[in-house]
Amino acid sequence: MKKLKIGAVIALLVIACISYYVMLPAINIHSTGFWGFLFAVVALFCAAAFFRDLKKQGVTWNSGVIETKTLAVSPIVKFLLLIFGVLLVIFIIGSILSSPFMNASKYQSLLKVEERNFTEDIKEADYKTIPLLDKSSASILGNRKMGSMVDMVSQFEVADDYAQINYNDKAVRVTPLIYASGIKWLTNQSKGIPAYMLIDMTTQDTECVILEEGIKYSKSEFFNRNIYRHLRFHYPTYIFDDQIFFEIDDNGVPYWVCPVKKFNIGLFGGQTVGNVVLCNAITGECIDYPIEEVPQWIDKAYSAELLVQLYDYYGILKHGYWNSVLGQKDCLQTTNGYNYLALEDDVWVYTGVTSVSGDESNVGFVLMNQRTMETRFYEVEGAIEDSAMSSAEGQVQNLGYRATFPLLLNIAGEPTYFIALKDDAGLVKKYAMVNVQKYQWVAIGDTVKECKKEYQQLLDTNGIVSSQAGVGETITGKITSIAPIVIEGTTHYYICVEGSEDIFDIDMTDENLIQIVRYVIGDRITLEFNDELGLNPVQAIK
Repeated sequence: MKKLKIGAVIALLVIACISYYVMLPAINIHSTGFWGFLFAVVALFCAAAFFRDLKKQGVTWNSGVIETKTLAVSPIVKFLLLIFGVLLVIFIIGSILSSPFMNASKYQSLLKVEERNFTEDIKEADYKTIPLLDKSSASILGNRKMGSMVDMVSQFEVADDYAQINYNDKAVRVTPLIYASGIKWLTNQSKGIPAYMLIDMTTQDTECVILEEGIKYSKSEFFNRNIYRHLRFHYPTYIFDDQIFFEIDDNGVPYWVCPVKKFNIGLFGGQTVGNVVLCNAITGECIDYPIEEVPQWIDKAYSAELLVQLYDYYGILKHGYWNSVLGQKDCLQTTNGYNYLALEDDVWVYTGVTSVSGDESNVGFVLMNQRTMETRFYEVEGAIEDSAMSSAEGQVQNLGYRATFPLLLNIAGEPTYFIALKDDAGLVKKYAMVNVQKYQWVAIGDTVKECKKEYQQLLDTNGIVSSQAGVGETITGKITSIAPIVIEGTTHYYICVEGSEDIFDIDMTDENLIQIVRYVIGDRITLEFNDELGLNPVQAIK
């Protein structure tokens, strides 16, 4: 009997250890997962002790009915039930005391917001560097590229991460490959995952980057090399965010950026980020950084969802909890979507700000830095993103294209929604620019360049900017071709410059441009021109 009791205890401990290995709760009182694990373990031992009592007291089953003369609960069962009850009471009280209901002012002050000027912070957009790809479009390109990799396509698939980062001053999306199945993992795990996808968001160039040594630590690994299990065994008390991010450093080395939750209010409230664990995806080496010391090349420490939630606390709880529910005076909230903006070598989350009354207008928008949590508010009244998307779709309603969530740009000093229009297959067919303040002003183009020109003409027509809005763009490079052309009795020089597919038109009636006759093919030149869809009039030679 004694051996039987010891065996039962050992069996329960084994079950608890297996549960821990699978559930991976942080050993931390601030983790709801840890409390759930405690409840499960106590309940398991309580049930085992109860059934032991039933057997010890000669309880039998007869057609589903318990037959016994007496049924006494042993002290150990009572003790375990008491422990379960105490834990449950602590959890409930801790949840209440951590809630916005009890701590409205603390939640409202989690985020510091600075008011800024739109035109000073957001430089006028260059159509050559506008990021065109959202996550779904990047996924199509990534899967298409994977289909062409005949030596890997049968063994690996493309993960659905597609994190947007800044890589060598370019906006790109990166995502690792994953094992196609458990069997494929078994046959390939010794070498690891051989590559990741790198997609340029402006040119849409897609590269499958082959690594000299494979990725050994990832979400698709099993057992101890699974990235979540690897992190848990290195940092048993850390509460990692639900989202960890795949990024590459400036040399293209893959890493997992793993934010660590910090709870600032009670047991479970006021979540921000306290630390970031940087894990080399190839070697598994981990480095723990305080959030203030995170390297510059890391772009994502705060998830977009967390930043949006923090701003909602800031906007809704300005005058306390009950005002947010009843009067709702001065209550603001984010709109129902977000996008990303590359600014100052960081990735910022963009979303509009509107009143909680659910009207169709914005009072402004915010940019929230995903590395530092810095938040900037811009007071720009206008249409919410949904209205702009509907306006763009209305221009092509005969084609049935659907609008993506807008990207906010500065076009000729005007806050402008830039929207991609997709067909049913998810392919981008057209582009739209919608004025934030006058969302009935919509320009459509088959290319970004054409769309921008149509939009500038629209602004010119409505007296917002002059027809010279495109003047001031410059290009520097070697001359690849130069040819004199006579047009209606006037000599023009058509110039092509290395790195550009455009033609630059120099009108020789302008005395300031006559110096072009001194240049030959191969000379380096700087031109200031007016962007006009391929044939660009030159305004100055520098």
